[in-house]
Amino acid sequence: MRRTSIARMPWILRSVVIGAMLAIVAGLPAPSTAQGYFDQFELENILTRRAESLDALPEVYYEYMVYDDPSGNSVMARNRLYSRLGNGDMKLGHQRAQLVELLNRITLENVSLGDTLVVPTQYGLDFRAYSPFPRYYPGARDHDKVFIIHKTIQAFAAYEYGTLQRWGIVNTGNPDSTATPNGRFNFNWKEEQRVSTLSPPGEEWEMYWVFNFHAARGIHVHQYAMPTGGPTSHGCVRLVDADAKWIYDWAEAWNTTTGHIGPASGRGKLKSPGSMVLVLGEDPPEHHPNPFLEKRRYPVLKRVSLPTDPYSVEPGTPQQEMWDRLRKQRASR
Repeated sequence: MRRTSIARMPWILRSVVIGAMLAIVAGLPAPSTAQGYFDQFELENILTRRAESLDALPEVYYEYMVYDDPSGNSVMARNRLYSRLGNGDMKLGHQRAQLVELLNRITLENVSLGDTLVVPTQYGLDFRAYSPFPRYYPGARDHDKVFIIHKTIQAFAAYEYGTLQRWGIVNTGNPDSTATPNGRFNFNWKEEQRVSTLSPPGEEWEMYWVFNFHAARGIHVHQYAMPTGGPTSHGCVRLVDADAKWIYDWAEAWNTTTGHIGPASGRGKLKSPGSMVLVLGEDPPEHHPNPFLEKRRYPVLKRVSLPTDPYSVEPGTPQQEMWDRLRKQRASR
């Protein structure tokens, strides 16, 4: 059952885009570090575009675009940006700006005059065309589903038999207090809606499309407000609404004698694990992911390197170690 009570909440994601290095090279002031949120429902059209063939997707390149206007007026600068993004078509430019905000982890409301944005050379593509993850993961060819969370770039990737099905942004746990643990896990129970046990008195933190992967610590992937500053949660992995719903439907939960819905399913006998989950990478410096290498002439999307063998990633829980022992026993028969 899909909720409607929050369908119009203004959630807009932002983050730092180009660091001080580019500011020095280009002779421009360093970008703003203001915090904000993504409008999750505005992003749905971008995230759900689907090409018929992954191989048909073109290689996307990037360039710099300075946010400015001779008038020194921020409203005029924004309109000028829309015009440039849309090749003179303001409405088209406004639509394309949503992708620019998503890729840069910042919204235009938090961009200052003189800041530099990274913009793609092509728009309107399947979102996988802009992925920092490889389109094919040879190490996962023999796995029906592998879900990857990369803390450095604050993003996820979902693979089926080594082919990228979807990727998107995440917020992992605050590294100063409640970091999301690295390692290899499996999805456990799931639940469409849940109130966080960490909710303060008199307030309910509602989570949607909840999928657990660390039963002992109660760590899940789920939909929630998405701030731009990167790691910020109590250990769980926050997702945009459209991504959380997709993952909820796509990934396999564990199989127990009491089903797979909610933590109570863990009271039954565990028959088989759910889809594999890998948590990789280190937390980004100063809690701000920067998706691009800031070259002098043009920006380059940072590419993620994945382990040759997913099983080379150390198990993240005793439960995972148990599954490993069972897997090896079955393989030796």
